Amino acid sequence: MKATLIGKEKNLASFKVVFEAEEFTKAVQQAYAANKDKFAVDGFRKGKAPRKLIEAKYGDGIFYEDALDRLFMTAYPTALMELNLDPVDNPSVDFEGKVEEGKDLTVIISVTVRPEVELKDYKGIKIEKIETPVTDEDVQRDLEMQQRRNSRMVVVDRAAKEGDTVMIDYAGFVGEEQFEGGTAERQPLNLGSGTFIPGFEEQLVGLSAGEEKDVVVTFPTEYHAENLAGKEAVFKCKVHEVKETELPELNDDFAKDVSEFDTLDELKASIRERLEEQNKMAANVDMKNKMLETLSNATEIDIPEAMVEDEIDRTLAEFDQRLQYQGMSLEMYLQYLGQEMAEFRKGYRDNAFKKVKSTLIVEAVVAAENIEVSAEEIEAEMKQLAEAYGMELDKVKEILAQNMEGLKKDIANRKAVDFLFENAVIA
Repeated sequence: MKATLIGKEKNLASFKVVFEAEEFTKAVQQAYAANKDKFAVDGFRKGKAPRKLIEAKYGDGIFYEDALDRLFMTAYPTALMELNLDPVDNPSVDFEGKVEEGKDLTVIISVTVRPEVELKDYKGIKIEKIETPVTDEDVQRDLEMQQRRNSRMVVVDRAAKEGDTVMIDYAGFVGEEQFEGGTAERQPLNLGSGTFIPGFEEQLVGLSAGEEKDVVVTFPTEYHAENLAGKEAVFKCKVHEVKETELPELNDDFAKDVSEFDTLDELKASIRERLEEQNKMAANVDMKNKMLETLSNATEIDIPEAMVEDEIDRTLAEFDQRLQYQGMSLEMYLQYLGQEMAEFRKGYRDNAFKKVKSTLIVEAVVAAENIEVSAEEIEAEMKQLAEAYGMELDKVKEILAQNMEGLKKDIANRKAVDFLFENAVIA
């Protein structure tokens, strides 16, 4: 087999692969050996008929397609490697002349390849500095969140007010008929949470333990139970308990209970430090995104449509997976929207184009700067993934074993982004 590049225009490469007559004959013989038991010839059991008799009955080229597939299976990747071509789509194949045994076979292959990226001025990209200082209010807000997480519910001897939790029995009626699913005993309900039918919770405000009340509401017209949608209902309610949220006092004892610190001031200082680190990380992400956007806008790349479509495919596959976790599918989602797939895909095209372009640029930086990934970096990445997903490290390694090159590429791309950021001009 010999591969020769014919030409490369924009992102379409064409090359010629020539198989010597002996190679094609050998492939045809292999195709016959693999498929002869599929053909019936009078006087022979399946698999025993000579090749010439099978060809006489079914046609001289009966084994050609399989033979060509066998040749292409090894020749195509070999040719790509020899010609240094990186395809991004399926190839188209044509034959030069007639396909027959005893003659050399010439195949013309055309395929869309990854575009070349010409990087310009990728060092020293100007970025506007983003800073988000931590205020005293931010610290107090975080502290109060911890206070609420450590609160407890206590029974109070007074009328219920918004924010309280009441323990109630209720039974729902439409007219004189009690409806299914509208009854509960000792059901906790936080007043003001909006978890019940609109207007229900407000009517329990002011009731004390032991009191009863008929709560009158109207079901929403779009209510999921059609027999109740838009109808007025009466819920006969009885309050058993009224509870309020008791917050712990914010003092040194609180700091000792919820942290490793001895004083409230030390806890506040720790909160400030954590929030400052979070803000710094978020600001760096924003600045890196702006940096890549700036570099992308300054870089011209003729991106093949196939790459954009592949990115849309990946995005929708991930979206479909998230929907399935919620008991839905992408098909069901489209039916709910009343939208066709082709139209839905259009909404993802711009972001897919930007992501492909950004990735191509980052990969070009990896190549230009000879960025490599060490075994230690791969090990650290897998440990981080194991911790993030609560999995054993060996299990993570087993899962990633089939996609180690993809993992290395991801790490290299992140290192390239960090390189660009380290060499950017932030003002």
